Amino acid sequence: MYIIAGLGNPGIRYQGTRHNTGFYVLDLLARAHGIKINKAKHKAILGEGRIGSEKVVLAKPQTFMNLSGESILLLKQWYHTEEDHILVIYDDIDLDPGVLRIRASGSAGTHNGMRSVLACLRTEDFPRVRIGIGRPPADRDLADYVLSRFPEEEAGLVREACDRAVKGVECVLMQGTETAMSRYNG
Repeated sequence: MYIIAGLGNPGIRYQGTRHNTGFYVLDLLARAHGIKINKAKHKAILGEGRIGSEKVVLAKPQTFMNLSGESILLLKQWYHTEEDHILVIYDDIDLDPGVLRIRASGSAGTHNGMRSVLACLRTEDFPRVRIGIGRPPADRDLADYVLSRFPEEEAGLVREACDRAVKGVECVLMQGTETAMSRYNG
């Protein structure tokens, strides 16, 4: 069984923002596999179902981004899931808009939500899917930038990356992280 967590901020106010790209990918994944994300448990909104032969829990932590790890740790403990079966999807300012990166492990980089996940799980050894949202201009506040919506010229690139991210997650589950990396990174 896999826990697939998309990172974002709860509430209508944050829908469609750069920082909610993880939630958006999770919604696409749920729609593609007929999974309803509608149960409130473990500081998250969850949906349970199957992707291929794998049982999955799709989770949107509701703790706000900087405390996402609290929810993921509760889910790990409740479902008795090993770290390599926790997959986290999130936005990344260190990648250009529309760039997709799948990794088997790694640091949090500049992402505070991932810092929380790493601190709570006490490991870097779990797969993740990063979707590039680009860096803010030098004169723009980072928090304001990640909580803003994409301009039209970037929105299409990011939507395409999110569609590829769904295929990448499916590949991780069915064929492994290494195969997904070689097919979908770029």
